[in-house]
Amino acid sequence: MEEEEAKIIEALSTLTSSKLSDLTHFILSLTHRHHRRLAALLSSPPIFFLTLHHLHSLSPPNKTLLIARHLLSSLQPLTGHFQHTPPHAFNSTIRQRESDTVMLLLLLCEVQQQNPEALQSPLAKWHGVLTKHFRGTLLTLSGIGTYKGAILMPYLEMVTRCRRFLSVMGGGGKAGREVAAAPATVVALPSVQVSGGGGLECVICKEEINEGRDVCKLPCEHLFHWMCILPWLRKRNTCPCCRYRLPTDDVFGEIQRQWEVLVEVSRRS
Repeated sequence: MEEEEAKIIEALSTLTSSKLSDLTHFILSLTHRHHRRLAALLSSPPIFFLTLHHLHSLSPPNKTLLIARHLLSSLQPLTGHFQHTPPHAFNSTIRQRESDTVMLLLLLCEVQQQNPEALQSPLAKWHGVLTKHFRGTLLTLSGIGTYKGAILMPYLEMVTRCRRFLSVMGGGGKAGREVAAAPATVVALPSVQVSGGGGLECVICKEEINEGRDVCKLPCEHLFHWMCILPWLRKRNTCPCCRYRLPTDDVFGEIQRQWEVLVEVSRRS
């Protein structure tokens, strides 16, 4: 595990006992659910080959998007505690067919990494190869010994593999690209009245924010004229002052934002 991931594990370990317990139980439940789906997929050869055919029919960009959606749904429980959102509040938006496909894709990647020669056999034999590998690792994956490291480390390793997959596939486009803030987030931004003598400046229009005027307050505490910040957030999800990132509906942009939350927490821990 790379140093950055190790620091994130350390940061997660600083959660209170109750929060850490909630997180580990949620991740254990989620992991078991994924294993049950994969076991069901492997126990039915017809469904397995239909899913494998669907996977092969996907274009590289669609495979990348599939992994990205799975990665985002996996990051949200980790960042939720640091954003005051309990992990059970997140429900995967991935449909069952997509879920089965991404589980199969991740299993194929795992087998390819550990035993590249195994997948050199004809496709007709892949079911037996993957089933043997899955059964061989099932005890390890079962969550026996549910102390925080036994649950969090394999989960974070899975997240890391997904990020590496996206990196190899070129997912997310150019680094640092601008994405719009999520409309639901913008609508929920509070309007506050300036008090205390004013003297503040809206950095977008460079004009003074007059006392008594209603302005927009971002989560980072910076204030802006509503007529200035709304067009800004339709193009960017960052604060003009400090670059604080607001949630976005762009999958790759939100992955970057969620990861930065974990990295920032790890730096403070």
